[in-house]
Amino acid sequence: MSCRVAVVDYGMGNLRSVAKAIEHVAPEDRVLITSNAAEIAAADRVVVPGQGAMPDCMRELKIRGLRDAVVRAARTQPFLGICVGLQMLFGQAEEGGVMGLGVLPGRVPRFPHAAMVAPDGARLKVPHMGWNEVRQMPEADPHPLWKGIGDGSRFYFVHSYYVEPELPSMIAGNTYYGIPFTSAVAHDNIFAVQFHPEKSARDGLALLANFMRWNP
Repeated sequence: MSCRVAVVDYGMGNLRSVAKAIEHVAPEDRVLITSNAAEIAAADRVVVPGQGAMPDCMRELKIRGLRDAVVRAARTQPFLGICVGLQMLFGQAEEGGVMGLGVLPGRVPRFPHAAMVAPDGARLKVPHMGWNEVRQMPEADPHPLWKGIGDGSRFYFVHSYYVEPELPSMIAGNTYYGIPFTSAVAHDNIFAVQFHPEKSARDGLALLANFMRWNP
C-alpha cells in the first residue's frame, strides 16, 4: 500500500530537491509539498527540511500557522528533520537568541571560534560546508535508518550551528569539525539529521529510502 509523505513548506527549505529525492526512492508513494496543517496531520510521514537562519525559520513557521502542526507531527508521526528541521526541534538557539520548538531537550550553539582549527593548524571556516564523515551511534546497535549505509560514510553539510542534546541516548550520529558534534538524533518516531541527504548521493538516497520503510 502506498503512503502519503508531507514535505512541510514554510518558505525556508530545499523543498523541490527533497521531494524529488523521495519520489526517486519511493515511486509508488505520494509526495506532497504542503503548507496546509490538515494535510500534514493526515500524512503517513512528515519531512521538515530547513535552510537559512533559525530566527527566520521559526518566524515563518509561526506566520504560516504551521508551528502546532509540526510539533504534533514530531510527537505522533514518522518524522524526518533535515538541517534547520533538526535544530528547530530543540530549545534555546544562540542564533538570534531564538527558542526552537522544544520537542527535544537541548540547545543549538554556534561552532566555537577558538576550536575551529584543523589538525595541521589551519583555520577551519564557518559555515561548515561540504562532505564529512558520520559515525553511527550507538556503534553496537545503529538505528534502522542507517541500514545499508557504512559507518563513517560521508554526507553533505552546510551549517554554522549544531545541536547539543541533553540526553546522550538521542545521539544517532557524530561528526568531527574542529570539535565532535551531533549530526543525527533519534527519539521514538523522530529521526533528524544536520546534513542534507537529498544532496548526499547514494548514501543520502539510502537514508531516505529507509525512512520511507521505517515503522517506529
